[in-house]
Amino acid sequence: MPKPILLLISAPSGAGKTTLGDGLLRQNPSLRRVITCTTRAPRPGEVDGVDYHFLSREEFDARVEAGEFLECATVYGRSYGTLSQSVRNLLAGGVDVLLTIDVQGAESVRRLAALDDTLKAALVTLFVCPASRPELVRRLSGRGTDAPEVVAERLAAASEEVRHWPLFDYLLVSGSREDDLRRAQAVLDAERIRGHRAQFDFGE
Repeated sequence: MPKPILLLISAPSGAGKTTLGDGLLRQNPSLRRVITCTTRAPRPGEVDGVDYHFLSREEFDARVEAGEFLECATVYGRSYGTLSQSVRNLLAGGVDVLLTIDVQGAESVRRLAALDDTLKAALVTLFVCPASRPELVRRLSGRGTDAPEVVAERLAAASEEVRHWPLFDYLLVSGSREDDLRRAQAVLDAERIRGHRAQFDFGE
């Protein structure tokens, strides 16, 4: 069995990283998503402990102070964080791990991985971006979950976030859901047979 992968998918808000991640999870029973902690309120249909760990500001800040997060960031006034121990436990058990996080969080993980051999060996980063700004506008507006002022705020941030794509291992310019999933799966399949992850004994 190959050594485990920590697949980090990042994108501007509304670009489809969550949908893409969900598709990969359906296709790869051995892939596990780490549930993110957040201070934002649940959206309709979201379940605590399934979609996110919904924390109060006080609870979140206490976990930051205790150094429990692999990465954490405040985006649009709401904080998000990935529990370090959750990731490390899965990797130690040989399980492939999926993170779908924002650009700030991705930078934090990259910095930590540069100093941690286990994370460095496992980490694979994928940036997802719509083909154009009008397409991102269409996707954000079509979700129907955010107020117009929130959509405008996310669009303003997207231009800066897109500039980070050269820092990632892979760039996926988003098209249809099916095509995006096919190409992301190709990345995962290729990384699983990279030489540095091989654990192979041909025998006598």
